[in-house]
Amino acid sequence: MRLKKPRPLKGKRGNWQKWLTTGTLVACAASTGVKSALAQQTANPQAPQPSANTLSLVTFDIPGSTLGEALPKFQVATQLHIETEKSGLLEIPTRAVVGQFTPEIALKLLLSGSGLTYTFGPNGTVVIDVAAVATSVEVADSINALSASSAKYSGPLLDTPQSITAIPKEVLEEQGNTTLRDALRNVSGISIAAGEGGAQGDNLTIRGFSARNDLFIDGMRDFGSYYRDPFNTEEVEVFQGPTSVTFGRGSTGGVVNQATKTPGMSRFFSAEALFGTDNTKRGTADLNVPLSQTTAFRLNVMGDQANIAGRDIAENQRYGVAPSLALGLGTPTRAYFSYMHQTADDTPDYGIPWLFNGPAPVNRRNYYGFSDGSSFLRTTADIGTARVEHDFAKRWTIHNQVRYATYGRDTRITEAKINGTPTLATPLSQMTVTRNQIAVASTESMAANQTDITGSFRTGIFEHSVVTGAEFTRETSDPVRQTWSNVPQTSLLNPNPSDPFAGSAVVSSQVRTTAAGAAAYALDTVRFAQKWELTGGVRWDRFGANYSQVIGTPVAFHRVDKMTSWRAALVYKPITAGSIYFAAGTSFNPSAESLALSASTANLPPESNRNYEAGTKWDLNHNRLSLRGAIFSTEKLNAREADPNNSALNVLAGEQRARGITVEGNGRITDRWNMLLGYTHLDAKLVSSNFYPQFVGSRLANVHANTFNFWTTYRLPQRWQIGAGGNFVASRTASATAPLDPTTGLVKAVPGYWVFNAMVEHRLTEHVELQGNVFNIANRYYYDQLHPAHLVPGPGRSATLGLKFRF
Repeated sequence: MRLKKPRPLKGKRGNWQKWLTTGTLVACAASTGVKSALAQQTANPQAPQPSANTLSLVTFDIPGSTLGEALPKFQVATQLHIETEKSGLLEIPTRAVVGQFTPEIALKLLLSGSGLTYTFGPNGTVVIDVAAVATSVEVADSINALSASSAKYSGPLLDTPQSITAIPKEVLEEQGNTTLRDALRNVSGISIAAGEGGAQGDNLTIRGFSARNDLFIDGMRDFGSYYRDPFNTEEVEVFQGPTSVTFGRGSTGGVVNQATKTPGMSRFFSAEALFGTDNTKRGTADLNVPLSQTTAFRLNVMGDQANIAGRDIAENQRYGVAPSLALGLGTPTRAYFSYMHQTADDTPDYGIPWLFNGPAPVNRRNYYGFSDGSSFLRTTADIGTARVEHDFAKRWTIHNQVRYATYGRDTRITEAKINGTPTLATPLSQMTVTRNQIAVASTESMAANQTDITGSFRTGIFEHSVVTGAEFTRETSDPVRQTWSNVPQTSLLNPNPSDPFAGSAVVSSQVRTTAAGAAAYALDTVRFAQKWELTGGVRWDRFGANYSQVIGTPVAFHRVDKMTSWRAALVYKPITAGSIYFAAGTSFNPSAESLALSASTANLPPESNRNYEAGTKWDLNHNRLSLRGAIFSTEKLNAREADPNNSALNVLAGEQRARGITVEGNGRITDRWNMLLGYTHLDAKLVSSNFYPQFVGSRLANVHANTFNFWTTYRLPQRWQIGAGGNFVASRTASATAPLDPTTGLVKAVPGYWVFNAMVEHRLTEHVELQGNVFNIANRYYYDQLHPAHLVPGPGRSATLGLKFRF
């Protein structure tokens, strides 16, 4: 396979053909929703329809409370009869409804963000139940009321002995998040890393350790090298601490799971048209149509184009579509079929060069690539999933999920490096930059099957909740890389992106990797003496990889690893709304974790990780306010190190450790005031090293000592809402031990920073909202993404204005 010839990116400032296509998709989605609704009523006139009085305006004065407190007031106002078969739902928080609305609109407002849905029946009855479109309630109200989306986490988050943070789509929408990276800024303990030479896309560090390969969609690995857009995301879940027993290889510091939007029995259509500074244009649409009493269809579409504030030339342009179909809703056997396609055609940004041991002191707008289309990053992601669930024997359910995914990548990115070996006395005006070209074309694929059986039973006084299952995966990767020479250099202070691209290239590597994995696992949570829960779990993994390199001297490596992971925890519940826990667990990182092997790693067994965590969780004020705190210690017991006596050999000879404390809170402070905040302190360092004892005690790469985040919203009279938030990230280093800067003898590092954002929203009508967001209000020049060879500044000040439609 060879690299594709780069094509000119025409119309990057206004690609109206693609935007016309996106607009047509949105319009078709709206038209389809109306036509489907009318067709359903015509085809099935006997189906339960909303009562006639749901079309008339009614005056409501229902304060924010629980479902049990709000329903009697709703019934008195509407004369509708409300039914729910699950008494536990009555404790779920509901929103305030004040003003004149139709009963159906009022019910939507009342249940907004609660994770509940409603169905109209005959004779003015309404049935309320858990929505199929979400498995957890809004984080601003109570993320602990229900469990995480994964079948492996069967209990409520309040009783789950692990630090888990969920960010629902409502918060993503309030903040104007358009990337997974932005969503993860709501979780302290995470820092963002820059794209690498061998892999682009989302890269991050969790609790001191890289999580580049620990991204999941609905519990299945999503390892493609692309930047993820949350247009089809219902909730982003962050599981902190080693979790190999539930997610498999990796997860030293934790994993990120993206729970996707799925069809439900509520009919709705929402869309947003958004415009902003820096040529920002974005359109999204979300259509959900019940097709019968047990079948529903959902469609999400997205188009996004924007430059980067303060970063000339760089631009992101992506499109996505995600249809899904649900069968058998409300029956013992349910099936879900989904597909997600996302394509991006970006002018990429690898930022600015390091100068000595710090960022080069250059203008934030300096762009060192090429503006003629020679710098490009084109990615595609195609993910098809089928999931079947069947309830049997009353308390047992079998879940089977199968997925096939392909990821394409074609890129040539400029990485700026200081030319030569300047001294501290060399004037900046005399320094030049080498434009290192990172060029790769690749296709990755994954086929996977995951089966879980969940259930509960009693043995005497003990009540068991069991999860057991098996996974099988096959992953491939075939990158082809080029090395470029004679590419024009440019000035450090005044780079010229209009320079014509020139140079010569040779294929430097052509790799084929095929990996096969198999796993079996079982977890049991035992409840006893009313206030105690004991959890134990074990997982066995087999992970084998075949690697071949055909350029130059052909080489081939084969490795098979077999590892057992375990997890144990004890939970004490002094009251129903609180828990105190202690947990321990392990994880492992095989050499071929990222589908790559070399002569230096092929003979190495996996790195082993161990975690201890003690914490407490409390849901206060009728589940309206959630508080969580934990102390933890994660150790990598046998970290890989390069043998200084043999550069072609790595050995397991080091120990790394991250200790810290995390505190989180979210929920309603009053009926109008919501708050989300988190703080994490990390002490992550090299504990021991056989070959590099001089670096013992040094900080781990891309790890901050302190992070703090908050987001708060307040509902004002006259349908107004305001919001504000901020992030603090302390200083970080680009590497733990090497390379040290040869001039200063210091590790490359960047200073910490604060960034503040704000939002204002006004509901114009029952169906139309206007929302404005301002990002990086102070226009802070900060360094957001780190890599030992380059670093990327964060965006400058920008603003967007969006019009939302909800029906």
